[in-house]
Amino acid sequence: MASADIGSSTPLHAFASRFRPYFVSAAAFSLLLNLLLLVPALFMLQVFDRVLTSRSMETLVMLLVLSVGALMFMAYLDVIRSRLLTAAAVALEKLLGPRVLSEMIRRNATPGAGEALHGLRDVNSLRTFLTGPGILALFDSPWVPVYVLVIFLFHPLLGALALAGALVMLALAILNEKISRGPLEAMQLDSRKAGRFAEQGIANAEVARALGMVSSLARGWEILSRIGLQNQLQASRTASVLGSITRFMRQFLQVAMLAAGAWLVIDQQATPGVMIAGTILLSRALAPVEIAIAGWKGLVDARSAYGRLDAMLAAEPRDDAVTELPAPLGALAVDRAVFGFRGNERPVIRQISFSLDAGQALAIVGPSASGKSTLARLIVGLWKPAVGVVRLDGANITDWPRPRLGPYVGYLPQDVELFAGTVSQNIARMGEVDSAAVIEAAERAHVHDLILHLPQGYDTPIGEGGAFLSAGQRQRVALARALYGRPRLVVLDEPNSNLDGEGEAALIEALRQMKADGVTLAIVTHRSTLLAVVDRILVLREGAIERFGSPQEVLGPSRPRGPEGHPAMAAGQMQPKG
Repeated sequence: MASADIGSSTPLHAFASRFRPYFVSAAAFSLLLNLLLLVPALFMLQVFDRVLTSRSMETLVMLLVLSVGALMFMAYLDVIRSRLLTAAAVALEKLLGPRVLSEMIRRNATPGAGEALHGLRDVNSLRTFLTGPGILALFDSPWVPVYVLVIFLFHPLLGALALAGALVMLALAILNEKISRGPLEAMQLDSRKAGRFAEQGIANAEVARALGMVSSLARGWEILSRIGLQNQLQASRTASVLGSITRFMRQFLQVAMLAAGAWLVIDQQATPGVMIAGTILLSRALAPVEIAIAGWKGLVDARSAYGRLDAMLAAEPRDDAVTELPAPLGALAVDRAVFGFRGNERPVIRQISFSLDAGQALAIVGPSASGKSTLARLIVGLWKPAVGVVRLDGANITDWPRPRLGPYVGYLPQDVELFAGTVSQNIARMGEVDSAAVIEAAERAHVHDLILHLPQGYDTPIGEGGAFLSAGQRQRVALARALYGRPRLVVLDEPNSNLDGEGEAALIEALRQMKADGVTLAIVTHRSTLLAVVDRILVLREGAIERFGSPQEVLGPSRPRGPEGHPAMAAGQMQPKG
């Protein structure tokens, strides 16, 4: 399969160009198949007009052998065509699937970037269409005029009747498109909304059951589903009516063709063979149109999926960087960063500027909803400022290709996210497991002994989302994942929110070791115990910097000393001086 420049034209058009050899070959096989489909009609013509009149058994046997051979070859070509389209469907999913999943993850992690509305389901819709009868009908439809022309050769009256029938069936197909497209697309949209609501309910099953929300969630889903069912009912009614009309017209046209042929035979303008052959050819000519109308929903689904995927991939940021920057040392600079959510007039982050040398540690503190976690996401390059820039070693962190930057960045979100797999797979960031690097990261996170006490050690399955681990264990394993590969910039959002005293002591020791190794740290925290390892404190209030400086400058030297000898307040709460 020849390669193509995916960056040219529209994204899916470029993908489609890769499959051109499949479709060209399928079209060629369709040509041969449709020519061979003339064999039954020709066989009937010869039997009625030659064999029955001459009573020649030799002619009958010869015609039978030739016809069976042609039909066997036709069956072989049909199998090859189906295999070609199946191979195209598999190749499509292999090419599109990873890219669509990557874009879905990127959009889910980026606020205001739009929803990727079940992108993988859209890929599956295209794959299903390529292996279904709908695409075969599309390949066979161009040969309808050929069958009509052959019927014209039998007799002009029969040809005119076949042409009129084909035009009526085409008109029904167009009418079906006009009437059913809107309800079918609305049904798809409503079904996706109901599906997303159900998925969210299942994902939050624990709190839903604990708070008695199950029946409320079920009613909410029922309301969303009912709207989709109404559109489905409308589309089904339309499809059933048009389907019935289509089947009636096809049967009526066959009866009319047979009656016209019989009249011509009686009037001695045609032979019985022409009557039978014309009826068979008309049935074959109208079959693709009937199949297309019957499977119109699949065609609409595939077309809608194509449009959504094309729009999704067109919005995908392109990696045009060709010069690979050296490994970062960890110098961090935030320059006049402003960030807000779409539809919210007030920015969450307002004109924030500060810098850290490589190896320095920063604590980000402040009241709830002051923008701490948002700033953490900006620092790690997960979100892009609307105004301003975040730089790592002088380079804009959001312009750095993520696959290259990822190994140099460690990130522990406030809501710990683990994946179904083993402990070692999660620490290795779901890539190829380097046992030595996994154990090193666990030791740096001081979680090695904890992992060894799990039922299967590093090979212990943790369940979906880490369900088999406690909240504290999940947080400590996620810290080891953040330290995998010795990153130079580590951003931790409330890393001790689920830890007990022993876990917090291990975390502080891990932070000290990272500082000794020259790792740049940004730590969002509400507890004073982590201030023992920081060089700078940034106090946020309503998205703006209230104070920034060393712990002594921010908290004041007269503050009570915590257990580590740094200013602290009771119950682990920090209060800036002034």
